[in-house]
Amino acid sequence: MKITELLTKDTILLNIDGKQKDEAIDQLVDVLLKAGKITNHNDFKSAILKREGQSTTGIGDGIAIPHAKTAAVKEAAIAFGKSVAGVDYESLDGKPAHLFFMIAAPEGANNTHLEALARLSGLLMKAEVRYELLKAASADEIIDIINRFDKEEKAEATVPETKKNSIVAVTGCPTGIAHTYMAADSLKAKAAELGVNIKVETNGSGGAKNVLTKEEIENATAIIIAADINVEMERFKGKHVIQTAVADGIRRPEQLIERALKKDAPVYNGSGTEGTQKSAQKDSKMDFYKHLMNGVSNMLPFVVGGGILIAICFMFGYNSFKPDDPSYNPIAAALMTIGGDNAFKLIVPVLAGFIALSIADRPGFAAGMVGGMMAANGGAGFLGGLIAGFLAGYIVLLLKKVFAGLPKSLEGIKAILIYPLLGIAITGFIMHYVVNKPVAWLNTEITHWLTGLGTGNAVLLGIVLGLMMSFDMGGPINKAAYVFGTGLLASGVYEPMAAVMAAGMVPPLGIAIATTLFKNKFTTEERDAGKACYVMGLSFITEGAIPFAAADPFRVIPSVMAGSAVAGALSMAFHIGLRAPHGGIFVVPLVENSALMYALAILIGAVVSALLIGFLKKPVK
Repeated sequence: MKITELLTKDTILLNIDGKQKDEAIDQLVDVLLKAGKITNHNDFKSAILKREGQSTTGIGDGIAIPHAKTAAVKEAAIAFGKSVAGVDYESLDGKPAHLFFMIAAPEGANNTHLEALARLSGLLMKAEVRYELLKAASADEIIDIINRFDKEEKAEATVPETKKNSIVAVTGCPTGIAHTYMAADSLKAKAAELGVNIKVETNGSGGAKNVLTKEEIENATAIIIAADINVEMERFKGKHVIQTAVADGIRRPEQLIERALKKDAPVYNGSGTEGTQKSAQKDSKMDFYKHLMNGVSNMLPFVVGGGILIAICFMFGYNSFKPDDPSYNPIAAALMTIGGDNAFKLIVPVLAGFIALSIADRPGFAAGMVGGMMAANGGAGFLGGLIAGFLAGYIVLLLKKVFAGLPKSLEGIKAILIYPLLGIAITGFIMHYVVNKPVAWLNTEITHWLTGLGTGNAVLLGIVLGLMMSFDMGGPINKAAYVFGTGLLASGVYEPMAAVMAAGMVPPLGIAIATTLFKNKFTTEERDAGKACYVMGLSFITEGAIPFAAADPFRVIPSVMAGSAVAGALSMAFHIGLRAPHGGIFVVPLVENSALMYALAILIGAVVSALLIGFLKKPVK
């Protein structure tokens, strides 16, 4: 497929108005919407902004390639835009962006689409292409320039075994559409300029291409990993490995290649272990967050599924699952068995197991699961599970270092005997003798404190949870508040979860009400998107507010934070409890104390946000 089958005259914008990033994105999304390539402006823009939140797509040299792969795309397409004056796009080189290629890929994008998008990324690395595009005065000229440079690339040759200055690299970005291939092309271009032989494996949306062979890895001087995603690392054991962001592959190829040739990188010893800390690239704080989120994301299906089944059980009566109670119902008993006795009991082990898996790969999983099970059974609960996960992961990493010198003939017994045996044993002993008792005591004290909170302190806790839920709407702070609420469910404390859900429903609901009441403060498209926010808010999808917050952060974010704080405070003041960790309006009838008062807390919070937004926003011209 040629690039110009995706980039057509009706998706070309020759003059972008404005100098701000959000203005450029809005105009390019409009081009795709008018051309019938996407179904909804705000849904697609939200996906674009989510990708921008991971790292800017302003790659430097005056180029920006915003892109997203989402169900809001009807068919794969590319929108081109140009700004002579330049747009402040937060580019990697700090300079304005002049050329914009917005890539829209449907969730089912086929390989021919992806190959064309990859070629586009490669074309933009060429200075002559950028120069001609800047000079072009019509859509026909743009199409002609792309067609002249769009050539099918031949399969990449393998790295000759005899060449001493040979290196291999792997590139990958979260979306796998643009940065993956631009980093690869940048590395290859600089390697050719320096007379260095290189082969680059790309981990894009269509799967891995130019996959490195065992011989190529063995004969390479060093390996460059320029990726923002996890790549298969065990194959690089014993080699000098540079690990860095995909953006560095685009912007700093020469430095990376020179470091590789000098072997200025730690030796990779397998499963995340490095032989030396020299020139370490990883940010320990980001690693901690990544490991934690790996556990939380795998735990949440058990929390949500089990929690809602328990909540449904209580619809038959709070004691209807007990055989000796007059209200006993066999369906309620079955729901409690599935949700409470099984799904909920797996929450802590799964959390710990997947944290350990993230740290030490598969050898850490068993030790993490067992440590998590001991935390759950020993009263250490959610907090104990967190400790067990990190403890097991780093214990297994230590074991890998200790047994790194074993003969290769014994390599096979490490994963099936040594790591699980010693990992489980050491983690288990530490959990049993060191962790469980003090953490169980701490959990008991926290539970007593929360259940005994006076109205004033309860309201303060609700305010804090509300502010956290709306500060970044789906980001780390939002997730911290949500995990706090869900973690307390297993301890029998249900009020914070109710406050968290109420606060999380407010941002999209407040925006929806604002677009209804203050029509002159919003564009036609924003008012249409506001209708969708009613549904997202009622469904407890806080992220529905992100496009509005991104478009006007200094007015919208404080407004929704205020409303969420009010909702969280009222929920705690009314002593509302909620055993279901998700569901929005569908689980409101299941709350403890008063469903009416809970709904009122949410409504008051949403109205407060709406009024603040309407007061602060300026009328649309």
